[in-house]
Formats: sequence, C-alpha cells, structure tokens
Amino acid sequence: QVQLVESGGGSVQAGGSLRLSCAASGRTFVGRGMAWFRQAPGKEREFVAGIIWGGGTTDYTDSVKGRFTISRDNAKNTVYLQMNSLKPEDTAVYYCAASLGGLFRSSFNYNYWGQGTQVTVSS
Repeated sequence: QVQLVESGGGSVQAGGSLRLSCAASGRTFVGRGMAWFRQAPGKEREFVAGIIWGGGTTDYTDSVKGRFTISRDNAKNTVYLQMNSLKPEDTAVYYCAASLGGLFRSSFNYNYWGQGTQVTVSS
C-alpha cells in the first residue's frame, strides 16, 4: 500500500516562505513522477510542480516559476516544495501525488494522493 504524507503547510504573510514535505512509503518511485497540485476554494485542482524521481527532471506551472522549487531526497523517500515570495493567490490546499507512468500536468495521470496541507497567504 502506497502512502503519501504531506507536512509543512501553514499561514504566512505575502512575501514569506514555506517548505512542504511529502514522505512516500510502500514502494520505490525511481523513474516515476512526483508532483504537487493545489486547489483553492471554488477552483479546480491545478498542477504546481513535478519531478522525475530518478532523473530529477522538473516542471513548473508558469505562475510559480522563479518562486517555487521542487526537489527530492532519495534516501528519505521525500519530495519537497520550497515556496518563496508567496502571494495571496497561492492560498490553497496543496496535495502531493505520485504517478507510476512519469511526469504529467494532468491530475488524471496520478495514481496516489496525499491528504493535503493548507497554505494560507495573507496580504
């Protein structure tokens, strides 16, 4: 059974930083895709950033490029999302997801999901 457990959410003022963590257990994800999605109230879930577990290839949605960084620690089976220069529009529940097929921007390609962690950015 695969488990993804997120942590690190919270409340910050605009311009602040947070680091989200996603600890994976249950199987190896080498060569697979790991991603962060977010969902704000009344909006659809959207892709934020992703990484290929084994090779390190990354992808970001345009609105977070230059502010967010996704990384992974193979030894700890953990993926991180460093979020800097946060804006109120970044407020959402952030979800970690794992794909057995690679790195995708569509949530439909992800097989496993975490429970989500709230990020609130005040102006």
